[in-house]
This record gives sequence, structure tokens and C-alpha cells, in this order.
Amino acid sequence: MQNALYILHQAIDAVQPATLVQNCLKFKQGLLFVNKHQYAIQPNGKIYVLAVGKAAAAMAVAVEKILGNQISGGIVVTKYGHGLPLQSLQIIEAGHPIPDTQSVIAGKAIIDFSAQLSENDIIILLLSGGASSLVADTPGCITLSELQQTFQLLLNSGANIHEMNTLRKHLSKIKGGQLAQLLMPARVITLAISDVMGDDPSVIGSGPTVPDSSTFLDAWTIVQQYSLQQRIPLSVHQYLQKGLNDVMAETPKIHDACFQKTNYYLLGNNGMALQSAKQAAEKLGYHAIIVSKQLSGEAKEAGVAIVQQALAYNGLYPACLLFGGETTVIIHGNGLGGRNQELALAAALALPEHASLQIVAAGTDGTDGPTDAAGAFTNVEQMQLARQLGVDAKAYLENNDAYHFFEKVNGLIKTGPTQTNVMDVVIVLIP
Repeated sequence: MQNALYILHQAIDAVQPATLVQNCLKFKQGLLFVNKHQYAIQPNGKIYVLAVGKAAAAMAVAVEKILGNQISGGIVVTKYGHGLPLQSLQIIEAGHPIPDTQSVIAGKAIIDFSAQLSENDIIILLLSGGASSLVADTPGCITLSELQQTFQLLLNSGANIHEMNTLRKHLSKIKGGQLAQLLMPARVITLAISDVMGDDPSVIGSGPTVPDSSTFLDAWTIVQQYSLQQRIPLSVHQYLQKGLNDVMAETPKIHDACFQKTNYYLLGNNGMALQSAKQAAEKLGYHAIIVSKQLSGEAKEAGVAIVQQALAYNGLYPACLLFGGETTVIIHGNGLGGRNQELALAAALALPEHASLQIVAAGTDGTDGPTDAAGAFTNVEQMQLARQLGVDAKAYLENNDAYHFFEKVNGLIKTGPTQTNVMDVVIVLIP
């Protein structure tokens, strides 16, 4: 299992914010360079930094090293435990994947901050996965607890990130391009690390500074799809209905004036992590194949499908099969776990007794679900140990309790916060 864990760490190292930011951002002779584009600092103009997401603190540290005292201030919002010491920026830690009081405090701080800006100012927005939950606001008569209830219902139903963020954008005055409206008339430069398949800018962090193509109708359709019409709070129901009836303004679309002075750059994604994993595996002597960058669907089903693909492999040996993406979990039990642990446990149960596969499934952010583990690893020997200990793996899976299963058989992967977030990586080694 040592080789699989080494490959995982190489994947994570490839998408560290320090490297990604330094590769694209430069400051020379009063000019700001992002990739090949340059931005002049206007007379009386200031540079501010806003950073939101699980990688926000590390991205902000990198920008501070590059810009130093050119930064006039700003706000960094990240997940609890992901904060880092900063020189000139205020840091707020908040809740994920469900917003909390700190998330609302962060949202208000950003709204208040935006009121001071002039047309000569430049805002550098550092955006990464988790931003949608970490910054929240309570539009209309909706309370925080009602927002929390709504998003928990979506999570428990197995809604994917696109669906979650469509609702988030239409239950907010910040998300879905609306932050670009708030930051007018300043120039806005967004530097993003993608945690979504396809790297759609409007989905990463709920696209606060890019046009939003989704509508209130899309949001309501998702509510109906998961049969939540009678389960969401009345205030949320009424707010969405007002949007459907054009009483509430839609999120800004592509021709809106707020996007005339906005620029967007993608710094890193899951594909970069997978490519690094492939190179690391090849250095170890494996024939490495990126099987899929579109891993999705129910975690249990994905785990079984991955084992079936590995068992059907008939190429050169030893082999390393790589998968990237993000699955979902429909919660039926009351256990503890995350999508990677659930996937790994389903894979473990699908392993034939003769199979000599090594399987690792982990989140690149270092946290899988509401746990302190990044994910889990499994193999036949581990399942033999479980049987010896009298641990019923199937019962743990049915109770969505993969964490406690892997805790008993020493299968948890604990990296701590990695300061980045490009979805998940699954590694299968075939000797």
C-alpha cells in the first residue's frame, strides 16, 4: 500500500496553491502580470485580495509573497483548521459543507468590504472548492437555520455539486455572478482552482464573478427532482416561487455590465493531479493509465464498477489504474463517513478472495465528508482481518458507517488539511 499512498501524495503536491499561483502571477515595474496578460495599477488605485475556499489561505500566502506591500487589504475565508498566518489580510474560518454563523459573518464582511471600492481598484479573487458553503448570506426572510436545513436535505438526497450550486446561487445575493455586481466598478481578476468536473467557472464556488446561465426554474426543478417541495422550509419555498414569478431578480447573465471589467483564470484541476499521479506510478515501474476523469454517481456503485474494471484489465503489468472526479452518497443510515470511504468499502466487498488489488480513494483536500480522514485504502488482506475481528463490512456499508469500519482495520488515510482541493483521486494497483 506504500506505493499507492506515495502516488496519492504526488498527485496532491502537483496542485499545491504555492506552485499554481507562482506560475501565473507576477508583479514587475508597477505592472501586474497574470499569465501573458498585464494590468496597470491606476493612479490612486489599490490592490485588494479576496480569497474563499479550502485552498484560500495557501493561495493568499502565495499572493502575499508576490505582491507584498502592494496589497491594501482584504478578506480570506476558509474551512475550520485550514487557516494559515497572513500578513495583511483578515482571515475568517467557517463551516463546510453546511454554512454556519461564521459563513454569514464572512458574507457580510465581503458585502461591507465591496462598498469602499473605486473604478481604479483591482480585486484579486482567489477561488477554490468549498467557497459555496464558506460564504453565505440570508436573502429575503430566510434564516440561516432554514438554509442549513435546505442544503442538508440536498446533501442527504445525493444531489451533485452542479445541483447544489444551482440552489445556492438562487438562495444568495453573492453567488452566481452577483459578487461581480457588488464589486463594481473595480476590476476583478479571478484565479481559480477547480473542484468540479469540466471546470465550469459558473460552478466552481458557485461562480461569484462569472455569468450564471442557470435560472430560478432550474433551481425549482432540482427541488422537484428530489421530491423536496414539501420538505424545504416555507420561506425557501416562497423565495424560489417569487423568483419563478419574476418578483426576484435573476442572477446576472453574460451581457450584464458587471462583467465588462472581470477576468478569469483557471490555475489547477483534477486532470493535473491525475497526470502527476500517472508520472509517479511510472517512475515506480507501473504501466499507468488514466481510466476516467469523470468519476461520478453513487459512491457504492462506483466502487463496485472500479473493481470490475480492474479485474477485467488485460494490459501490461504491473499496472496502475487512475480515476478522478467526485461521487455522491445517498444517506440511509446514521453512521460516519464520506464518499471516498464509502467507495472504498463498497470496493472491498466486491473484491474476490484471490484478487491482489490495492485500492486507495481519497479527497485531495484531506477531508472526506464530516470526518478527519481524507479517505481509505483496502485490499483482500484487510477484509480477511475484518472477518477475523468479527467486523461485518456489509452492515457498516448499509449504515453509511465506512469511517468506523476502516478505523477498526487501520484503513483510514489521514493527511490533515492539504491546502488544496481538486476533487477526488482513486488509485488501483495491480501487481
